[in-house]
Amino acid sequence: MSNLAVLDALLSSEFYYFARKCFHTIAPGKSFLPNWHLNAIAYQLEQIERGETTRLIVNLPPRSGKSIFVSVAYVAWLLGHDPTLRVIVVSYSNELAAELHRQFRMVLDSDWYQRLFPMTRLSKDTGLEAVTTVGGGRYATSIEGTLTGRGADLIIIDDPHKAEEAQSDKALAQVWEWFSGTLVSRLNDQRTGKIILVMQRLHPDDLAGRLLAKGGWGPISTCRRSRPSASAFRFARAASNSGVLASRWIRSAAGSRFSKT
Repeated sequence: MSNLAVLDALLSSEFYYFARKCFHTIAPGKSFLPNWHLNAIAYQLEQIERGETTRLIVNLPPRSGKSIFVSVAYVAWLLGHDPTLRVIVVSYSNELAAELHRQFRMVLDSDWYQRLFPMTRLSKDTGLEAVTTVGGGRYATSIEGTLTGRGADLIIIDDPHKAEEAQSDKALAQVWEWFSGTLVSRLNDQRTGKIILVMQRLHPDDLAGRLLAKGGWGPISTCRRSRPSASAFRFARAASNSGVLASRWIRSAAGSRFSKT
């Protein structure tokens, strides 16, 4: 087997390495900095793909790779394996939604991606919506955008709050009403449909805070204070198998200090 064949086999079977390849495609010349939290994200996303969990919250600081891993690479990965899948990705602004969609297209247009997934081809792309030749695709919109007539197997919410409005009770309430009254109804199947929330924490009553208080969501939540030990990460994998991935066990196992949510 050639080196290229080995690489292709790795990229098509291991999401973490696929996401790293996406990073280099989106940001050529920049260094990818491996860190344990990216492995944790990749592991949880693989659980979502297998249907072992349907709700996930990723709370990480800005510039930590969460959007590239979840909103760009993960969607490209899923459509590579199943081009009939329908994904909605929502952000707080049209500008952010369009930029993440542009990065997604960079991955799909790359030679290596088309070599890995020859059955995934686009029949249409509008800059916010990419439709595959078999009817699946990725639709990007904002909190204030329209979802009328749209359905999804997976919904990704990437930064639903504007930072400058994070202390506004009215703005926080509007995001919650939008989520509970509009967004959840867009799932094609309420039983098996999946939702991932990706955001930095901005307020105790932000969307992540409300969902965590409600229960039923597995959070990945850290700050930048220290790296847990290898034994802590192994414990993370075990905890994930039971549907729990929260900072309290990381802190306990590693002796590190993390934010609780």
